[in-house]
Amino acid sequence: MLRYSTAGESHGEALVALLTGMPAGLKVDQAFLDRELWRRQQGYGRGGRMKIERDQAHIISGVRHGATIGSPIAILLENKDWKNWQESLPVSEGEAAKHKAVNSPRPGHADLAGALKYNFREARYVLERASARESAARVAVGAVAKLFLRELGIEVLSHVLAVGAAALPNAEVPWEQIRDLAAKQEVLLSCADPEAEQRMKAEVDKALRTGDSVGGVFEVVAHHVPPGLGTYANWDERLDGLLAGAVMSLQAVKAVEIGVGVSAAASSGSQVHDEIGYSRPKSGAASFTGFVRKHNHAGGLEGGISNGEDILVRGYLKPISTLRRPLESVDFTTREPVKAAYERSDVCVVPAAGVAAEAMVALTLARCALEKFGGDSIAETMRNFQGYCQQLQNY
Repeated sequence: MLRYSTAGESHGEALVALLTGMPAGLKVDQAFLDRELWRRQQGYGRGGRMKIERDQAHIISGVRHGATIGSPIAILLENKDWKNWQESLPVSEGEAAKHKAVNSPRPGHADLAGALKYNFREARYVLERASARESAARVAVGAVAKLFLRELGIEVLSHVLAVGAAALPNAEVPWEQIRDLAAKQEVLLSCADPEAEQRMKAEVDKALRTGDSVGGVFEVVAHHVPPGLGTYANWDERLDGLLAGAVMSLQAVKAVEIGVGVSAAASSGSQVHDEIGYSRPKSGAASFTGFVRKHNHAGGLEGGISNGEDILVRGYLKPISTLRRPLESVDFTTREPVKAAYERSDVCVVPAAGVAAEAMVALTLARCALEKFGGDSIAETMRNFQGYCQQLQNY
């Protein structure tokens, strides 16, 4: 099984990601990994930390001569800000006077709940691990998963549908336009509509002026996914549930939608369900079967199984919890009313969250693909995959 985990703190020496279960023989493009990390750092409304960090994936194990070797892949991301925190967050006991305590929990953050859970008397250690800085490690291993999915012809990208009250008027964006957005060298808010993007920028500017923060909605699109990933047979193997859990696990994501799930709840069945047609596929066609849909309201998933349409997963991101104009809180020691703590933070991270969600979707699809097609080497996986594609063509 494909498994992954991360370690590290926001202001610690480094982040580490571990990926196990990837077949041998997958070519690993270092430049692609580094560009994915760069994409996560972009977007209008990012904070000062992005001016310090220049994330690069340092592969420690599992890749030799440019390809995976079947053993666990370990990737290290250096925190350049560590030099400013070595005395405040040492591994050894260090000097208590140099510790930078977080004495008043921030509403909306893990500060208070984490301190209560782990019996901390302030929230520094909670902040360090709960920080969205951790998502950089997920993007690193997610990039490896993307390279694997490419072998199967699957691509995963994201775009922004809304920032604050500013929303894209037409949420149905062609795949080619999403791909062009991801290829840009300058990233504003990753919106396919320039006019809507300017309105989104105005929302960020307003939050910046008022010392506030702003959330939004991103959509991850998995393109050219074959039908048959996931299953309805067991609740914990349904692909929609796995994807929802993966995206929901990202910091600040408070809701996940598959396809048009939210609006579907207020619609009639005749308006929601994707009617089915058939047109025998031509030799060499990109489609897996001759079955076609007029729409993709289901977001590429029916009964917990991919149905051959693009998979659409939307994440609803709350505003960042750290505000330059802090909310009311309570001092951990005195229990007296105070303003919440302030740590250097972003104003808007919706585009970056979309990139992190791409990684989570890619890791989930790669896991399900390996469970279906198996293989200890890419050559074996591809033989199995091609046999399945032939089965679909002959259906």
